[in-house]
Amino acid sequence: MPEQAFRRTSWLAAVAGLLMLGACSSTETDEYVEDSVESLYNQAMDTLEARRYEAAATDFEEVERQHPYSVWATKAQLMAGYAYYKAEEYDLAISALERFISLHPSHDDVPYAYYLRALCHYDRIVDVERDQSHTREAMDALQEVAARFPGSDYARDAKLKYELTRDHLAGKEMEIGRFYHRRGHLLAALNRFKRVVEDYETTTHAAEALHRMVEIYVALGLGNEARKTAAVLGHNFPGSDWYIDTYRLVEPGADLPPTEEEDGGWFGWLPFL
Repeated sequence: MPEQAFRRTSWLAAVAGLLMLGACSSTETDEYVEDSVESLYNQAMDTLEARRYEAAATDFEEVERQHPYSVWATKAQLMAGYAYYKAEEYDLAISALERFISLHPSHDDVPYAYYLRALCHYDRIVDVERDQSHTREAMDALQEVAARFPGSDYARDAKLKYELTRDHLAGKEMEIGRFYHRRGHLLAALNRFKRVVEDYETTTHAAEALHRMVEIYVALGLGNEARKTAAVLGHNFPGSDWYIDTYRLVEPGADLPPTEEEDGGWFGWLPFL
């Protein structure tokens, strides 16, 4: 008899447990209420304006989850990418933006999506002493914006930022070249400075790169190469401080270099090769 009572009690306890679980499940289900798309989107915008960017991204994603076929869901996809960008969650932002581009390739906001994706790479550019992989990714993304949407405001800004990224990469090459130069690794340094002149000739580092090349040629006893390189510097950067320093380096004891009008320019007899 005691055994039967125990079995009966165990069975009743099990049933009670199931009923409790069912009640909890029912309560949790009742707590979820689908909201209107307008309400969800406005809530997401309020969160964004409060600068709670990660929470805003989640709210925008909820718009799409509850109303995937709404016009607002399409807009929310882009806004989620923007919110992640503002939160500096760049990988999540890029993922959201690429999804938007893939799903809506002809949408009016696609140029902005490409531009914002490029900014995600651009804003991660680090100082020249560190790895420059993000700089190269930014260059590619900015170049794509300029190529796909020529004439747009996004393209104009992308071109400006593209030039800044090129200048940054040139600065990295100069930093490495100076490092080799200081340690007496002249040929390694020369190769870095040559690369700046050949690949980044329009950047702010080109004049210094030419000057450093002259310094190395003089140190190696290659006077003719030094004078040719100095001539290129004088021809392209006649007003720079590097121009004056280089002239004095290849013309010891000289005061100031001649102007373009004097004697055909600086080392005017030399071919600019």
